[in-house]
Amino acid sequence: MDISDLIGPQHVALDVRARDKGSLLRELGRRAAPFVGIDADAITSALAERERLGSTGLGRGFALPHARMREVTRLFGTFLRLGRPIEFQAIDERPVDLVFLLLIPADAGGNHVAALAAVSRRFRDAGTAERLRRAESAEVAYQVLTSDG
Repeated sequence: MDISDLIGPQHVALDVRARDKGSLLRELGRRAAPFVGIDADAITSALAERERLGSTGLGRGFALPHARMREVTRLFGTFLRLGRPIEFQAIDERPVDLVFLLLIPADAGGNHVAALAAVSRRFRDAGTAERLRRAESAEVAYQVLTSDG
């Protein structure tokens, strides 16, 4: 699965403000709601519930908040680069500034695993993270996310 299957250029935003994990999850819900046709509060609640199971902060400043929702009809992603890193209880205890939201249909089967793996692979590459941190526009960040290298 390619990241371009999950995210469009209009779903990338840079220098987003968030005070903490809760405000970030609310911002993700607010941004995703118009594109998936689901109430922002429902998205935020689903993300918060998933975070209670364990942090989706994967280390090196990257978080992959995700939730399965029966109302979601297709895999949906959005990427935010935060203006200032926030505490996220990541596995390496480092603050997070790169965030990829993934909303997953309840009946996605194995597709959600492929989607999570594709995003995780992209962010394991230190060069990708550095290029995203240096990106001067959302368009450049989208190209970094969806290019082969």
